[in-house]
Amino acid sequence: MTTIAGPRPTARGRAVIENRPLRNPDISSRPLMTRRGWWLVIVGFLIPGSAQVLAGNRKLGRFGLGSTLTMWLLLIVGAGVAMFAKGVFLWLVGQGFLFTMLTYLLQVAIVGYAILWIVLALNTLVLVKLVRTGQYARFGILGLSVLLMVVTGSTAAYAANSVAAVRETFSSVFGASAAPVEPSDGYYNILLLGADSGDGRDSMRFDSISVVSINADTGKATITGIPRDMKNPLFAPGPMHDLYPDGHQGHADAECGWTSAINQLNTELEVCRDGKKLYPDAIKNGSTPGIEATKDAAEGTLGITIPYYVFIDMDHFAQLIDALGGVDIDVKERLPEGGGPPEDDPEQSAEIWATGWIEPGKQHMNGETAQWYARSRYTTSDWDRMRRQRELQEAMLSQFTPQTVLTRFQELAKAGTAVMETDVPQAMLPTFLDLALKAKSQPVTSIELNSEGTPAPDGYPINPDEPDFDQIHALMQAALHPDSEDGSGQN
Repeated sequence: MTTIAGPRPTARGRAVIENRPLRNPDISSRPLMTRRGWWLVIVGFLIPGSAQVLAGNRKLGRFGLGSTLTMWLLLIVGAGVAMFAKGVFLWLVGQGFLFTMLTYLLQVAIVGYAILWIVLALNTLVLVKLVRTGQYARFGILGLSVLLMVVTGSTAAYAANSVAAVRETFSSVFGASAAPVEPSDGYYNILLLGADSGDGRDSMRFDSISVVSINADTGKATITGIPRDMKNPLFAPGPMHDLYPDGHQGHADAECGWTSAINQLNTELEVCRDGKKLYPDAIKNGSTPGIEATKDAAEGTLGITIPYYVFIDMDHFAQLIDALGGVDIDVKERLPEGGGPPEDDPEQSAEIWATGWIEPGKQHMNGETAQWYARSRYTTSDWDRMRRQRELQEAMLSQFTPQTVLTRFQELAKAGTAVMETDVPQAMLPTFLDLALKAKSQPVTSIELNSEGTPAPDGYPINPDEPDFDQIHALMQAALHPDSEDGSGQN
């Protein structure tokens, strides 16, 4: 049997192969070994696995290069989907179990690749042969290698923690089992509630009650403020309407501590009535009987359908503002910070009891200042306080830019988990995220249902003590459907 062999390498070819400075360097030349060391460390960091292919274990190098190319491909595909196939990205966000599994896999991949990167970096140091490099250069090469490994590990840790924060935030905040809904009369309406958890959840009264109406086509938002002391609210069909078919008028219980005002409903349902019998599915759907009663009252008062709520815990409100990097507010009047005058001297001047002041003018507020701006009420009316809370809501919406979310994601996720409760299901997030992107370029419309706030388009004030609900319903229709002839949305 005859074996046909290819041409044998020439002497010159063998010399080139044997004397490549990266794989088989002249170890007696310190300048060569120093240049080689710097080169291997840098190229190994930029393209993990390349140092091994060039100068070490080719099998390990090919595995490192393959892993690197795979990660680059995944990053390119992920960025492409987020930028150019937004619908697919938002769809994935709304798939609870699938989204959770993908985030776990991504987290494992990030950690695994980081470990591989560090292993390759350590192996690169072995290939460098530090003792053969220049006396001072060896410390520089070693220091650079350690620095790059720290950068790699820190970046991977941040990325893995961010993925975990996404998963945990979505599962804890948007874990409700409430069913997705279609828009009502062209809008998604969400009840916004604010109160201090420190007041005690069993008898907590909502300090801030408003409804955000999001246009299902354009994303434009309208925020309607309902005075917390608005009396005798009507109820949408449901358990409270069965109890009070003509509204809450005249119903109060001094012993239990509730009146006919809308912000007393939580106390009534949580303390003085068996709210779980009235709203047996509330807890299961991520809500409470008191919130559901307030939701029914807001529906009856405004004449619109409100399927979901968002509760903001004002006791942790400052944390969310700080996570956003602060908010910009144009302060109209000087406001005191502090808990108010002493009980034995209720007329005491704010100049005495105030712990600080918020001065008029444009300000960039941190969380603590913004919280006082929302709470301060002793030198102004409740209506002014409601207006300031609405200003803060609008300022916060304007701060939720892609840049802010990317650079402060972990802070926002942590703050959001502590500050917010909602029954918005995760399946609705793609819809709301898409609308939020559309809303960024549009101003937010604010409506206050009080005689000192924004009046109705036809100039009629709203009296919270004796509200005209037909007037309020007409106001809402005119605000949400300004182009319709009769305010009903039908031309």
